[in-house]
Amino acid sequence: MRILTLFCSLLTFCLATPAFGQRDQEWTRRFEPFRMLGNIYWVGSYDLSTYLITTPQGHILINTGVGDTAKQIAASVEKLGFRMADVKILTATHGHFDHVAGIAELKRMTKATVMVSEPEKALLESGGKSDFRFGNTASAQFAPVTVDRTFKDGEKISLGGTELTPHLHPGHTKGATSFTLEVRENNNTYRVIVANMASINPGVKVTGMPGYPTIGDDYAKTFLAQKDMKIDVWLASHASQFSMHDKYKPGDPYKPDRFVDAAGFLASVQRLEKAYLEQLAKERAK
Repeated sequence: MRILTLFCSLLTFCLATPAFGQRDQEWTRRFEPFRMLGNIYWVGSYDLSTYLITTPQGHILINTGVGDTAKQIAASVEKLGFRMADVKILTATHGHFDHVAGIAELKRMTKATVMVSEPEKALLESGGKSDFRFGNTASAQFAPVTVDRTFKDGEKISLGGTELTPHLHPGHTKGATSFTLEVRENNNTYRVIVANMASINPGVKVTGMPGYPTIGDDYAKTFLAQKDMKIDVWLASHASQFSMHDKYKPGDPYKPDRFVDAAGFLASVQRLEKAYLEQLAKERAK
């Protein structure tokens, strides 16, 4: 019975994500690191976003991919001419395994401070077991990590003259977070967002989950907040979410305004909100 239960949970997780095999390949497929804008660099895989934000006093990594890509991230950082020993802060847009499964290994490599939102702390320290949707799914669990510091909505994260502002955008997880910062380049100031897009995983009920009764209200608040944000450059947790591969090809020359896409960000938020409202109506009708 235990084997059957485990098989069913793994199958459920695989079916919950379209094109599981293709997705898995894109999550671990190597991608050449490159400078995106100012002091922001891409050091992730083909689809899983990992952002290196450099400063004179050390660096910040946002998201750490799956466990197998931790070494790829380190290699990409070094290839760009930076040292992993100079990474001082590790953080994440949310605590699902595809974005934090490498965080324990990268913490061992760097001795960096792990910082996440207060509601996400338990998720990282439980290795994914406290997640309201995938907590009982073995394939969605990861090596737990001690969180050194938490932050609240709007609390600044400062390092070497760079200031990140975290915005709690819950729904996808209880502590899902977007980050904004300003980047000066060629006498222009770009308002950058690393957005946690409020998608809904299959199997999630937005009218309420046993471990997350306020999920519907949280989604609604997140859509309202994101539609009101004033940004220039749109980045996200997955390359596919902000069409990175349509905007950049390996070898393309550096172009500071390549990812300027306020209209695309708003359109994506509105599409996700529409899907949420449709699902909410269907659930309520039942």
